[in-house]
Amino acid sequence: MSRAPVVVGLGENAVPTARRVAMALPGARFHGLAGRVHRADEYFTDAMAHLRALFEAGVPIVGVCASGVLIRALAPKLADKQTEPPVVAVAEDGSAVVPLLGGHRGANDLARRIGAVLGVAAAITTASDSCFGIALDEPPTGYTLVNPADHKSFVAALLAGAKLRVEGAAPWLAASQLPIDPTGALTIAITPRREPGGPTRLVYHPRVLAVGVGCERGAAPEEMLALAKAALADAEMAEAAVAGVYSLDLKADEPSIHVLAAAFGVPARFFPAAVLEAETPRLANPSDLVFAEVACHGVAEGAALAAAGPDAQLIVPKRKSAQATVAVAAAQTPFDGAIIGQAQGRLYVVGTGSGDGDRMTPETATLIAEATDLIGYRLYLDLLGPLAAGKIRHDFALGDEMARVQAALALAAEGRTVALVSSGDPGIYAMASLVFEVLDGAADPAWRRLALRVAPGISALQAAAARIGAPLGHDFCAISLSDLLTPWSVIERRIRAAAEGDFVIAFYNPASQRRTHQLGRARDLLLMQRRGDTPVVIARNLGRVGEQVTVATLETFDPGAIDMLTLVLVGSSSTRTVVRGDGRLWVYTPRGYAAKHVMAQAR
Repeated sequence: MSRAPVVVGLGENAVPTARRVAMALPGARFHGLAGRVHRADEYFTDAMAHLRALFEAGVPIVGVCASGVLIRALAPKLADKQTEPPVVAVAEDGSAVVPLLGGHRGANDLARRIGAVLGVAAAITTASDSCFGIALDEPPTGYTLVNPADHKSFVAALLAGAKLRVEGAAPWLAASQLPIDPTGALTIAITPRREPGGPTRLVYHPRVLAVGVGCERGAAPEEMLALAKAALADAEMAEAAVAGVYSLDLKADEPSIHVLAAAFGVPARFFPAAVLEAETPRLANPSDLVFAEVACHGVAEGAALAAAGPDAQLIVPKRKSAQATVAVAAAQTPFDGAIIGQAQGRLYVVGTGSGDGDRMTPETATLIAEATDLIGYRLYLDLLGPLAAGKIRHDFALGDEMARVQAALALAAEGRTVALVSSGDPGIYAMASLVFEVLDGAADPAWRRLALRVAPGISALQAAAARIGAPLGHDFCAISLSDLLTPWSVIERRIRAAAEGDFVIAFYNPASQRRTHQLGRARDLLLMQRRGDTPVVIARNLGRVGEQVTVATLETFDPGAIDMLTLVLVGSSSTRTVVRGDGRLWVYTPRGYAAKHVMAQAR
């Protein structure tokens, strides 16, 4: 099971158990039935359709509900047991945990983990688990079953009384109740060598191989992939036995290395030159030329040996193509390729949306779930709720924007995955532009090697517009009235230009305790160009307790009643108001579709 599960709750009684389970599963999200569940990470309105959509997308499902609900929802979608995602049913009171589907694709293990959290025994019913205490088609981390299609007949023979013998080292088999006998007719082989297996021979590849690589800047991914695959094939080694791809830290941002690691389904990790230089006595092809370039005598061989450990053997010495080098080392036992060396640091600049988090995009939620560290203004991090659980928090005061960015970059340069959290959209009067400004003049080369991603949030102008109708239906602009970073003369020139251009205008930072005159001045400038009855939308505390969205006119609204928690939307000359039958007032700015339709009919 490689994807994070979704915990589904259908009623308020399920919430305590569902939240407890979701908090214990890394990356898990809690989805709740709208109107029945409160404070979920995501909501749905049609339970059956939502469950089927998750299942078809291959998402592991933990349903905190009656098992019959899951069965009725998913039965029409059942096809291939080898591809179905794990599905686990959990009683609302946490008294029972039952893996329903995908037992040998992670559901049994998932059920055991949930059972441990809830203090109950998971109801495992698959044959090999119940008889032998082991799932042969779900080996532990570090081993891959080569021929899962032969598993069923193999287990059937075991259940019929056949004995098996083991070739290679497999400590995890010794703890089972399998009928191990040196003369057995069945065989389990533990080997990194390429072998297909068969009905009476299950083959497991242990992840004992470290692939070391070096390359010129901008090397073609296809070239590196072909070189590495050929090296493994010529050595008769299985790609599934690769634990990781390794290189020099100067290459942490090299796309071809990450493409290679993704192709093998393993992590890409990196070492400083001093670590690789320490491997010089074990290198088959030390190079003074390489040392002069990067301060170590070998990148590919050194990285492979450093990753595989002090007892490793170099089974493929350095091989070269036009732009890349590769070497392969074999460790004595399987190793976790993700904890050796350092990962490429990742910085995610994310926006939680306006308000208390209901306008957070799924992309932002996913990136926060991936993060090891969260950086932001304390209030913004508090709004993350369960998403912040298990993360290292770095709280900063309001106004410490530069310190936040520098801390985020420094942490990411250590190989961590950092989420720099803004409210609203990070690219609208928020942190994203400062990140790029700092990077643009960065003296630390490690900062330039980071993986960087910006995820949008629902901004205040979007939220305000949606609350009141469609005032942004035609051309609009946003202007911040804060003159802390921008001279007022510049701001005033922009207001005049926007007024002359007849834009709908969203005023951010309209007022504060120390800034009280700017919004009044902006209104006066707009009244020189616009009618006094131009609609003005005043949106305060968007998405939070006490939200207020009201409508005034340009000549009647009171700038003195506006504070920093308010967004002001001023309509254009074409912005209109309309009152519905229920008495509610809406605001919209037509783009011209209706007029176009009338003209078309007149023709």
